[in-house]
Amino acid sequence: MAAKWSRGNAVAVGDLATELLDPLLRKRAGMSIALLQSWDEIVGERLSDVSRPEKIAWPRRATEDDPFEPATLIVACEGVAAMRIQHETGEIISRVNAFLGFAAIGRIRIVQKQLVRQEKQPPARTIPLSEGDATRIDRLVEGIEDERLRASLVRLGRAIATRKR
Repeated sequence: MAAKWSRGNAVAVGDLATELLDPLLRKRAGMSIALLQSWDEIVGERLSDVSRPEKIAWPRRATEDDPFEPATLIVACEGVAAMRIQHETGEIISRVNAFLGFAAIGRIRIVQKQLVRQEKQPPARTIPLSEGDATRIDRLVEGIEDERLRASLVRLGRAIATRKR
């Protein structure tokens, strides 16, 4: 670790914290910090405000030859959200498995508890897009043949250009 962060190389605090916390979280809760960070994209804004992944309980294997069994995702939520999460269990399992890249989760166990709410960051203030910026963005993406990719890049360019500097 010391060689990676030698003197003179700036490292984002978020990257440093992720690399330090990820092995600890993996050992104690059986999951990565990426799952926590992406929880709102996985379950949607409606459920992410009232729930969070707590732990992935992996079944014990007596020997190496035992077949793979999917794990149980333990989700902490407030009482009002338990019914919604239970109703959407199948969808949540498939989204978490898609996020992890394999069929890791087989069931969900819901634990009701009071969650500490994080303050939502206010959206970044924007400035209107000038005609010059719009023309420059259109000129930059005009050589891209794929319509969807070009439209996505135009949206990205406009979002970047309208952020307050």
